[in-house]
Amino acid sequence: MPDAEFSAYLKSSAQRVDRALDGFLPKEKVAPSTIHQAMRYAVFAGGKRLRPILCLAAAEACGGEDELALPAACAVEVLHTYSLVHDDLPCMDDDDLRRGRPTCHKVYGEGMAVLCGDALLTEAFLMLTQSKPTPRYPIGVLVQELALTSGSRHLIGGQVMDLEGEGKSLTKAQLVKIHRAKTAALLTTSLRLGAMAVNATPAKLEALTTFGECLGLAFQIIDDILDVTQSTEVLGKTAGKDVDVAKATYPAIVGLEKSRKEAATLTKKAMAALEVFGKKAQRLHQIADYLLVREY
Repeated sequence: MPDAEFSAYLKSSAQRVDRALDGFLPKEKVAPSTIHQAMRYAVFAGGKRLRPILCLAAAEACGGEDELALPAACAVEVLHTYSLVHDDLPCMDDDDLRRGRPTCHKVYGEGMAVLCGDALLTEAFLMLTQSKPTPRYPIGVLVQELALTSGSRHLIGGQVMDLEGEGKSLTKAQLVKIHRAKTAALLTTSLRLGAMAVNATPAKLEALTTFGECLGLAFQIIDDILDVTQSTEVLGKTAGKDVDVAKATYPAIVGLEKSRKEAATLTKKAMAALEVFGKKAQRLHQIADYLLVREY
């Protein structure tokens, strides 16, 4: 469990992000109201807000005002939410539960869930354009960063490899490729956008990229572990789903103990990348520690 001070930081940061998201997203009564209700249902479902918090913490680590990173933080969160809405669809992972409540398509129907995901993806770029350009990073660079991450080379590509890998015997290298594309890429971009929002130097941007790539892979390994060790009630989503569809996971390929060791090694590498920031990276260190010992 995180200590009281860090828990308060996570809570207050998530609340800041929620307030900003509430301001950015169309209100429920805006016509056509059903799509806006679905979008808000998906976004305000009680997520941990990990990616936006990392975005804000990266801005802080770079010595900037984290308020400047709020549009980017909101953008990565709604983009992440879109990916979950689509992942849960019957034609994808076919899940009925997300964050402890019925998935978007179970409440609003499949057609509306597809459109909800599409709308959130588009909204992410609209939010990102509300960022203030900096000398090193004009708005076009931020948009390019998010587009590359969310497209066929990374986020969507990872889902493609994931779907095609179901029921097949994948190697560890193939699994790492999927995890890097599907999970680590957006987590890394969250950090990079936070740094860009405060005009970070190339050296600091590179350090955060290394941190994100290692932390993102560790995060997904822990996700794989939790899927086989925790209950549906704890996770807030269907436990054991990966095993049921014969999906390749770290525990399935290398075993639980080796998976835990690999996550710890990657977290250590992530921490080492933060040396350049000194004490300003305190929050990033705390987040990495927290992710390694989380239970859901």
